[in-house]
Amino acid sequence: MKKTAITLTVLVLAFGVWMNVGAQDAPRPDGVSLTIYNQGTALVQDRRTFDLAAGVSTLDFTDVAASIDPTSVSFVSLTDPRGTSVLEQNYVFDLVGSGALLERYLDQQIEIVAQDGTAFSGQLLSGRNGEIILRTAEGQVLVISQANVRDLRFPALPDGLITRPTLRWMLNVANAGAQQVELTYLTGGISWTADYILTLANDKKSLDLNGWVTLTNTSGASFRDAQLKLIAGDVNRLPEQQVMDMVPMPAAGAEFAAREQVQQREFFEYKLYEVQRPVTVRDNETKQVEFVTGTGIASNTFYVYDSSTPLYGYYGPITDQYYGQTGITDVQNWLEFSTGEESGLGADLPAGRVRVYQEDVDGAALLIGENQIDHTPKGEDVQIFLGNAFDLVGERIQTNFQLIGANVLEETYQITLRNRKEDETVQIRVPEHLFRWSNWEILTSSDSYTKLDSGTIEFRLDVPPGGEKVITYTVRYTWPM
Repeated sequence: MKKTAITLTVLVLAFGVWMNVGAQDAPRPDGVSLTIYNQGTALVQDRRTFDLAAGVSTLDFTDVAASIDPTSVSFVSLTDPRGTSVLEQNYVFDLVGSGALLERYLDQQIEIVAQDGTAFSGQLLSGRNGEIILRTAEGQVLVISQANVRDLRFPALPDGLITRPTLRWMLNVANAGAQQVELTYLTGGISWTADYILTLANDKKSLDLNGWVTLTNTSGASFRDAQLKLIAGDVNRLPEQQVMDMVPMPAAGAEFAAREQVQQREFFEYKLYEVQRPVTVRDNETKQVEFVTGTGIASNTFYVYDSSTPLYGYYGPITDQYYGQTGITDVQNWLEFSTGEESGLGADLPAGRVRVYQEDVDGAALLIGENQIDHTPKGEDVQIFLGNAFDLVGERIQTNFQLIGANVLEETYQITLRNRKEDETVQIRVPEHLFRWSNWEILTSSDSYTKLDSGTIEFRLDVPPGGEKVITYTVRYTWPM
């Protein structure tokens, strides 16, 4: 029998779509729905129409995501659900590739053309570790680097290899004819996050917000004209065990869509966002769609000098004099605003990345900080750490430490705040974590403070430009004998 040579470099074009014996003709697509969770999982519902023959036959469903979870697949005939049953279901993912072909052709004759045009032929002994080892007809053993190979030529395509990941069913069909079927499955490799651009006014009292859905698809499949839904929330999932992940490359580029209406609604205990138009989500693509905007949102910036050590719930009092002396001098810069109607926004903000800009004197917007926010419902406050203030310095020293008896300890701290700005008075918040034991009492304090929780007090001081403020306080800890 005459054998047909297959050259790897033109294999996909030459072979087209793999069709198994008994498989049906190419289906007519009827639409796809894509629901993406912000935890890297998507639910795909794909409807297609096939011409099915009566009796037992094999149906191939191609162009499914390579990162599919095969255990999540659901197949149903919408046309004849009672007369069409699934006898067997298989996920076929042994794709055509040089590695797969070399594995299948061990101990058989192949041909190799090197980069310089030299041709070799012989029995394939190995195709691993980046090398191809051949035994020629004369018994000579050749070792050829795969990086030096221009063409690999095989006698034929081995059984079982396919060009695309395929779901294959053995069906028992009662009534022949066209049937619309629906495939539902979960896949990895598709995720979305929210990206927010905040532009802070020069007086720091208001900001403009633009929120974008950033959708990344590396699942191994493209979805054309999909009904796109996004779920924001923490949906509990079991750890993935045998999800097939065959996509090695990251997203290749970004597409910025024009402003489109995105409808938000409640769904169970989550937020659902539906794009009000068909969206094509291509493989290895990052797409952005704007979903929330706000202008003139009331905001505020504030400074924090946090240099003490939190209480970590120790089993006994901490009596080491030098424990908790951090040496921190940085004063943090924070931005806060509300998502409520009263602030001018009135929107839920799914978890995502926030970039904050402010205009320079020439009108150019410059980045002043970025951070992450958690899922934030409408009406809650958002606080974003932007960085450390250049012109503000803090200093915290222990000025007294006394262990009075076996169960009483007193210590005194002095906190100095310096403002090196030329013309701006700033308020600095100073949280102090009373970390040595849960039972404490402030004996003396130079300034008023607020008790934030069972182990934290906070001072707020206005520091004039070019000036400094000094806080001193003494705390007593007591614990049972």
